[in-house]
Amino acid sequence: MNLILNVLWIVLGGAWMAVGWLIAALIMAISIVGIPWARSAVVMAGYSLLPFGMRAADRTEITGPDIGTGAFGTLGNILWLVLAGWWLALGHLVSAVLNAVTIIGLPFAWAHLKLAGFALWPVGRTLVPR
Repeated sequence: MNLILNVLWIVLGGAWMAVGWLIAALIMAISIVGIPWARSAVVMAGYSLLPFGMRAADRTEITGPDIGTGAFGTLGNILWLVLAGWWLALGHLVSAVLNAVTIIGLPFAWAHLKLAGFALWPVGRTLVPR
C-alpha cells in the first residue's frame, strides 16, 4: 500500500516539493555556514519524495539528547525558519490546499500539512520507519 501511495504522492505534488528541498539544500551548501542544514535538506527531499512508511520523531526519543536537541538546536531552528523554513512550509501549504480540493487528495493534503510543520522546525528531529 505504501508503494501505491508514494507513487500517487510523487504525481500529486511530492516531486515539486522534493525539488524545493533540493534547491534549499543547494543554497545552504553554497554558503559554507549552511552545510549542516544542506545535508538535512537533502534527507528531507527524500522524505518529501516518499513520505509514506516513514514518520518524523524527536531525536531525544530515539538517540537521547545531543547538540541539536538543546539550545543549539533551537538556535538552528530559528536560523532555518528565517532562511528557508517559511517558504518550504508555504509550498507544502499550497500543495495541501490543492490536494484537499478532491476527496482522493485528502490523505496527501494531510501529509503535506505534516511536512509543513516539519519544514518550520526540523532541527532535533529525525526520520524513522512506521
